[in-house]
Amino acid sequence: MKRTALAGLFVCAAMLASPVFAAEDLCQINLQKINDAVATLNATSENTKDDINALVEKAKGEQAAGKTEDCIATSTLALQKLQNLTKGGDDK
Repeated sequence: MKRTALAGLFVCAAMLASPVFAAEDLCQINLQKINDAVATLNATSENTKDDINALVEKAKGEQAAGKTEDCIATSTLALQKLQNLTKGGDDK
């Protein structure tokens, strides 16, 4: 009985912790996607590159500070700017 209860507690703890790990992973995944996209990016204006680099640095700082949700929001914004560039749209 104790073994079943202990296993149940372990499963519950793992389920509660999963969203946190998923969020941290999403932050890191976004940063990696940005890194990959910037490496293959065609010539763009310096302002656009500077904007994206500033967002990446901000996201890394938020990640280091443990602000996972902020990192996800910032890195998602940078990804959207990159996607707009590759589609030929406005990067604002």
